[in-house]
Amino acid sequence: MKAIVISTHGGPEVLTVTELPDPVAAPGEILIRVRAFGLNHAEAYMRSGAWGQVAAVPGIECAGLVELDPSGELRPGTRVVAILGGMGRTRNGSYAELVTVPATNVVAVDSRLPWADLAAVPEVYATAYSALHGNLALRAGETLLVRGATSALGQAAVNLGVQHGASVLATTRNPAHAPLLEGLGATDVLVDDGRLAAEVERRGVAVDALLDLVGNTVLRDSLAAVGPRGRVCQAGFLGGFAPVADFDPIADLPSGVQLSFFGSAFVLGSRAFPLSAVPLDAICAQVEAGDLKARPTRIFRFDEIVEAHRVMEAGRALGKMVVTLDRPVPARDADDVRDS
Repeated sequence: MKAIVISTHGGPEVLTVTELPDPVAAPGEILIRVRAFGLNHAEAYMRSGAWGQVAAVPGIECAGLVELDPSGELRPGTRVVAILGGMGRTRNGSYAELVTVPATNVVAVDSRLPWADLAAVPEVYATAYSALHGNLALRAGETLLVRGATSALGQAAVNLGVQHGASVLATTRNPAHAPLLEGLGATDVLVDDGRLAAEVERRGVAVDALLDLVGNTVLRDSLAAVGPRGRVCQAGFLGGFAPVADFDPIADLPSGVQLSFFGSAFVLGSRAFPLSAVPLDAICAQVEAGDLKARPTRIFRFDEIVEAHRVMEAGRALGKMVVTLDRPVPARDADDVRDS
């Protein structure tokens, strides 16, 4: 099979298309013929060496067809999406024509979305849904603030928050991206200069729940941006991995404020966080119906993976990017995709 491998830790140029033996599904695994896969910042961290030793083939999600399920539960040709389960970290991932995935991390879907569109859904929507409904226990009528909202995960969170009946505030560092977030249903867009708590206070907004995708660099500020009984969930590290220096709960964690973390790469599909708790098939149906705006902002061919990672690292994606193995698809810019 054709696969993309990390030849050595480094920049996008270390990703190389090569031939590898076809993987074989062991008991408890499913062999999937990959038709498209989403691009994620986690794969850039793995490629660069930031996450230490990882599998040779990156990729933490895909959409495709069942090639073989040794258990017989899923018939060959069943349309599925697969997420995580060690892909790209402890086992070869989805940047390949074929991939084996633990059965607990594979979900059959009825959606007839094109492969590229289907591949834009699984990881970001499963993560956003789990963080909003699990960690934050978001309720209709509450005010949700999504910090890092122009990222693919942030846009998914805005989409799901609005659909759930929350009033959603979204942040961006670039005011030019405000129309994108307003188009997703955000009630207001705040320009994030790292001092968001002061801006929230100035506006007199009571934030019930805050999903922080920027991470450690703004954690103290996020905790100060919610109300006295507010909830904060950190689920991303767009601002970098450096730890929070000298964090002191007495000084930095306001009384009554709840802080939690959701690391999808390590838990989704596990017994404690089963994928059955995430309505992925229903979410795909809502995307197909146009109720959720989750179409990819850019589509790459398999042999364009280096350029795809360069665009991702430059922050030019403005949403979810995917790679298709279905047929050559010319890359389109974000405006072309959103207007189509």
